[in-house]
Amino acid sequence: MSSPTSTWPGLDDDGAHSRWYIQRMRSLAARGEDLQGETRLFDVLAPRGARLLDAGCGPGRHAGHLARLGFDAVGVDLDPALIAAAREDHPDGTWVVADLATLDLAEHGQPEPFDGAMLAGNVLDFVAPDHRGSVLSRVAAHLVADGFLVVGCRTNTGFDTATLDALLPDAGLHLEHRFATWDLRPWQEDGDYAVSVLRRRG
Repeated sequence: MSSPTSTWPGLDDDGAHSRWYIQRMRSLAARGEDLQGETRLFDVLAPRGARLLDAGCGPGRHAGHLARLGFDAVGVDLDPALIAAAREDHPDGTWVVADLATLDLAEHGQPEPFDGAMLAGNVLDFVAPDHRGSVLSRVAAHLVADGFLVVGCRTNTGFDTATLDALLPDAGLHLEHRFATWDLRPWQEDGDYAVSVLRRRG
């Protein structure tokens, strides 16, 4: 039997964690909290109208915001409850239930490649270690030549930047920039969070 590709708790607790997370995001939005820090970076990296993939989109705050800005945004998540919330809260986006480790969006009516993609919100923290390379490879395979992928992840949970960088060659990616935050503060080797801008090799 193959090992599970995701450690997201909402898949194993009858959806309790997913319901909590959806409500948390909705409550933050209702209070006017800034939930678009990540997407502001994408608005810099990609021209308006670009095709963008939010891989591990959760309840849709990133792809939903990008769609409202005029991007062709597609969000993908393995958790059907999160995708249902995304469709309800962000009807401008396109939402797909799929496993990132075996991602083939052509099977879901999305054959066109993407100009850029994101793995934000600690998505890779919730990917089983044996499948992180597959996730990077499958997301990269959906990019245009020279397309970009931005990965945000904690670096103090056993998955650090060295581990990420070691997976990049097999995924056809290379590191272009690295920052400590989504607002582009300088990266320090002892930092506990990294935002890595990767580029698909043409």
